[in-house]
Amino acid sequence: MSKKNPPNKDPHAKREAQNYKSPIPSREFIMELLSERGKPMNYEKLAAALELTSDDDLEGLRRRLIAMVRDGQLMKNRRYAYALVDKMDLVAGVVQAHKDGFGFLIPDEDGDDLFLSARQMRLVLNADRVLARVSGVDNRGRKEGTIVEVVERNTHETVGRLCKENGVFFVIPSSRNMQTDIIIPHDKCHDAKEGQMVAIKLIAQPSHRHSAMGEVVEVLGEHMAPGMEIDVAMLAYNLPHKWPKDVVQQAAKIAPEVSAAECEGRKDLRDLPLITIDGADAKDFDDAVYCEPGKKGTWRLVVAIADVSHYVQKGSALDLEAEARGNSVYFPGRVIPMLPEALSNGLCSLNPHVDRLCMVCDMTIDDKGHIIGYRFYDAVMHSKARMTYTKVQNILEGDKDLRGEYEHVVSHIENLHSLYQILREQREVRGALDFNTTETQIVFGEDMKIEKIVPVVRNKAHMLIEECMLCANVCAARFLKAQKLPGLFRVHESPKEDKLQDLRQSLALHGMNLGGGDKPSPKDYLNILQQIVDHEHGEALQTMILRSLNQAVYSPDNQGHFGLAYEEYGHFTSPIRRYPDLLLHRALRHSLGGGDASKFAYDQNAMHKMGEHCSMTERRADDATRDVTNWLKCEFMSHHVGEEFSGRVTGVTAFGIFVILDEVYVEGLVHVTLLKDDYYHFDNVKHMLIGERAGTKYFLGQPLNIRVIRVDMEQRKIDFDLCE
Repeated sequence: MSKKNPPNKDPHAKREAQNYKSPIPSREFIMELLSERGKPMNYEKLAAALELTSDDDLEGLRRRLIAMVRDGQLMKNRRYAYALVDKMDLVAGVVQAHKDGFGFLIPDEDGDDLFLSARQMRLVLNADRVLARVSGVDNRGRKEGTIVEVVERNTHETVGRLCKENGVFFVIPSSRNMQTDIIIPHDKCHDAKEGQMVAIKLIAQPSHRHSAMGEVVEVLGEHMAPGMEIDVAMLAYNLPHKWPKDVVQQAAKIAPEVSAAECEGRKDLRDLPLITIDGADAKDFDDAVYCEPGKKGTWRLVVAIADVSHYVQKGSALDLEAEARGNSVYFPGRVIPMLPEALSNGLCSLNPHVDRLCMVCDMTIDDKGHIIGYRFYDAVMHSKARMTYTKVQNILEGDKDLRGEYEHVVSHIENLHSLYQILREQREVRGALDFNTTETQIVFGEDMKIEKIVPVVRNKAHMLIEECMLCANVCAARFLKAQKLPGLFRVHESPKEDKLQDLRQSLALHGMNLGGGDKPSPKDYLNILQQIVDHEHGEALQTMILRSLNQAVYSPDNQGHFGLAYEEYGHFTSPIRRYPDLLLHRALRHSLGGGDASKFAYDQNAMHKMGEHCSMTERRADDATRDVTNWLKCEFMSHHVGEEFSGRVTGVTAFGIFVILDEVYVEGLVHVTLLKDDYYHFDNVKHMLIGERAGTKYFLGQPLNIRVIRVDMEQRKIDFDLCE
C-alpha cells in the first residue's frame, strides 16, 4: 500500500476496536484503498495490501467484503475481484415490485427511482437488493434500469393458492408485492391439493434460465374458509404472530395483581376519580383521564398511562418480541397484539376497580388551551369506571338513566368536556388540520361472513379523549427535547415541492390559492379546508389536499408535526400496542430516576434504527390490514355481481375512474375501455377524463350509477360498468 495510507493508519481504527474483538480495516479504508489502486482487486490481493495474515483477520475481511457487496458499496465481478460501485456507474438499491409485473429500483442514495421492465423483473423478487445501470428513458420520461447483479435475495418464503395448469403446479402469491407465480415441482407439493392455501419456501430464485420454484411447507386450508384471509396476511406480510416459548414462560411468571411492594415509592392516585373511555369492544385500556378546574381559569388535566416499561425490561424475551412486532395489528374481528394477553388485557390494562401501575402526565392548561406546566411521575391508580364513547356522549346529552348510574363521575366527565371545548378552539387557532373522512367497520354475521359495512361515527367523546392524548404526547416530546434524551418523535414533515405544485394547479382551477409560498403553514392548509366545506367539489378537493401531505414517521430528529401544527410531538399514550411509546416511557423513567442522557440505554444511532424499524412495522401492519379489508370487501361484493348501486368518483386515472358505493362503502374501477362512444384523455391537472368528441367529463366527487360486473379475489379488484 502507498505511503499515504499504510495499513496501520486506518482513520477509523479506534471505532473498529470498540466494536469488534478482532478489529479489521474499516469499510471506508477498504474503499479508499481500492480508489487509490484505481482497479478491482481480488480477496488475496486485498488481504496482502492490508497486511492481514491471521486466520481471524482473513475471515473478518471475507465477511466484511460480503457485507459491503450486500450493501451495494462493492461489486464482485466475473473475475472474482472487488470493485467500487461508484466507479462503475452502477446504482445500488432495493427492488419494489408492482402487481402488474414491472417494478422500480429504489436507490440507497438520493436520486430518481429506476423503472424496471417486466423483463428485468423476471430476474428478481420484491425487496431483493441489486446493482443496476441506467439504460435509457421510457416514453413517460422515467429512467429505465438494467439489472447487473443481484447482491442479496430477500424473499425466501411466501403464501398463496396452489393451482394447476397443463399439468404444472404453481402458487399464486397472496402478497400484492409478489409479481410472479411460483412453480411447484410435483414432488414438492406433498399433501397439498389444488385450490388450497399453502405456505411455501423458495428452493430456487428466479434467473435467466428458470422461474422461481418453491416447496409446500404447510397447508393452511381451503381458499374461502372463514378467517383464512387473516392467516394468509400474517404469513404474506411476515407478521410475527406466534409467541416464542421463552415469551410464554416469562408472561406466565407475571403475577395477576399489583403487589404492595410494587406500589412503594409511587404517588398514590387511588382516590383520584380517573376513568377510562374507549370503544365498546375494547379489551385493553392503556389510558385513563381526570380533569378539575384550577385557579385563575386554569385546568388540571391528568393522563395516566399503563406502566408497560415496569413489566417489559429492555433485552428480555418480552421486549425482543415486542420490538420485532413493533405494534399491535388490528384486523377486522381479530387482533395480533404486541404483548401477551397477561399484560395487554391484564396487568397493563387499566381495568376498573383494581390497582394498576401507571406513568402519569400531570398538566396545567390555561383558559386559552395552552399547556403552561407539566410533570411526569410514577403512580398507582384505581380506575373508578370503564366508560364507552357512546355512554359518555349520552351522558353529555343529558341521558338521565346513565347520569344516575355513573353519578360518581358525571361531574368529572363534564369537566373533561369543558376543557375539551377550550382545546378544540386552540386547535383551530394553532392551525391543526381536520379532514372529514369516513372510516368504516365491517360487521360480521355467522361463520365470519360479512353482514354489512357501516360508517364509524366519531362523537364528542372520541374527540375529547383525542385532545387529552394530544396534550400528553406533546408534553412527552417537550420533555424529551428539553432533557436531550435519545428518543423517537412522531414526525410529519411539511409537503414536498412537487406535490405542492400539483395541488396549487388543481386549486387554481376552482379559483382558490394556497398561501404560504414555497413553505405553506398548517394554517394556510386549514384556510383552504374551511373554504371547501360547502363547495360542490369539496370532497374531491379534500382528497387532493390529503394526497399532497407526507406520511408521518418515527425519527429521533425532531422536525415537528405539520398536520397537528406542533413544533414537537411524540407517542407516549399507547405503550401496550406501540413500541415507540414504550421507548419513550423508558426515556422518561431514565431521566426521572436521575439518569444522565449520555448514560441512557439507547444512543442516537440506535434510535435511528428503531425509528426506521417502527415506521416499517407500522406500514407493514397498515398494508396487511388494508389487504385483508379489501379481500373481505371483494368476498362481500362477489355475492352482488350484476346488481346496480349509486356511488361517487373517488379517483381518476388514465386507465379509468374509481367509484365508491353509497351505503356499501366499497370501491371499484370503471375501466376506460368501458366508457362508450368516445376516446377519453386524462387531464392530470384537472383530475378528469375528458371525451375527445362529445367532451363528456368524469371528475372527482361526481355521482354515478354503476353495475358490478366482476370480482377478482386474487387481485383484490372489483370492476364496475356504468348504468345506461
